[in-house]
Amino acid sequence: MLLKIVQAGEPVLRADASPVAKEQIELAQTKVLIDWMRDTMRDAPGVGLAAPQVGISLQLAVIEDRPEYLRDVSPELLADRERSPVEFHALINPRIVERSDEQVEFFEGCLSVAGFSALVKRSREVTVEYLDERGEERRLEARGWYARILQHEIDHLNGTLYIDRMEPRSFTNLENMGRHWKNRAVADVRRALRLPG
Repeated sequence: MLLKIVQAGEPVLRADASPVAKEQIELAQTKVLIDWMRDTMRDAPGVGLAAPQVGISLQLAVIEDRPEYLRDVSPELLADRERSPVEFHALINPRIVERSDEQVEFFEGCLSVAGFSALVKRSREVTVEYLDERGEERRLEARGWYARILQHEIDHLNGTLYIDRMEPRSFTNLENMGRHWKNRAVADVRRALRLPG
């Protein structure tokens, strides 16, 4: 089943999501929700989806960066973004416990701010602790694009959208993104937009 993805302006996107109790994780309805979120994310298509984006205020997110999403991206851009496939997984009650001081900036979009993109600085590396679909404690370390996805989705669970962190002058619709900025280095984009640094 596909769920409706709510758009910016819906109050659920600006609230702190409620933690998922351990006994809730084992319920059939939680497993079904994870499946529906996976199907909705794939249909969009996207690389991450948080429960608030489908109108449910729970600390639950799903992530998957499928190999086919990378097929048309040049090897240079994949290397620049430190992007490689990420298998499907769900994160319950995730929290970032460590983040690198080094930040990287790339264009970022969101299924709940459909049709737009902007430059966003994020930590290059993060360490995240969470519960998996079986309620087991997990810890993962991520860098590059995977770290960006994790930060984006965990932001959703805390009522934050990428537009809160974006470089405002870089905000663009996807048509103009594809026409002007998609294959350009961030330094070139910053110069073209007359941004400092």
